[in-house]
Amino acid sequence: MSHGHDDFAFEKIRGLPADLPAGEKLLWQGSPKWQSLALNTYYVRWVAIYFAALVLWRVSVGMGAGLTLSGVALSCVWIAALGCIAGGVLAGLAYLSARTTVYSITSARVLLRHGIAVPLTMNIPFDLLESADLRVRRDGTGDLSVSLLRGQRVAYLITWPHLSPGYITSPRPSFRSIPDPKKAAEILRTAMVDHTGASGLRIETPATASPAVRPRTAATA
Repeated sequence: MSHGHDDFAFEKIRGLPADLPAGEKLLWQGSPKWQSLALNTYYVRWVAIYFAALVLWRVSVGMGAGLTLSGVALSCVWIAALGCIAGGVLAGLAYLSARTTVYSITSARVLLRHGIAVPLTMNIPFDLLESADLRVRRDGTGDLSVSLLRGQRVAYLITWPHLSPGYITSPRPSFRSIPDPKKAAEILRTAMVDHTGASGLRIETPATASPAVRPRTAATA
């Protein structure tokens, strides 16, 4: 597995740092949907809720202290303005992240090209994958994440936000907020079966969370 290729060099195929080896085929490419990335990775919704709660709290405190309506309104305007700035910055980061990210599946590996200031490419051969999971959201977007074999790790800070949430000590690279996750998962499943003999992927939804499938264990059972 390699991580850190400088993609300022010219790319013949967007998202691929170099030509694929002979016999290897590009099967799928995609990028995050920035609106979903903003809500589910940069947590713009929760930031908006937080500042809305601050506004309500300020109104309650101001009215209780006997402040005039104009005084309460002025203090609330400042809080709302800060909330808009914070939400706007996070939404902007999500947009730039989506614009500069390309996820790829070939017949032998998955690749994550990302980075707003310094583009990097993570290259993960199928031989290093232990399992894969798909999480589909109600808006139609989803995350396709992979688990690496024991002893294989990726750098958390360099790879974020393209990681599955909740896996701090063993980060799991993830195609975040892609618009057609089931299609990508089926392509990955078929490619892994052809390459390693691994079994299929289990679809995980918000209503029915399920554990990761261990393709190598299933293949030898």
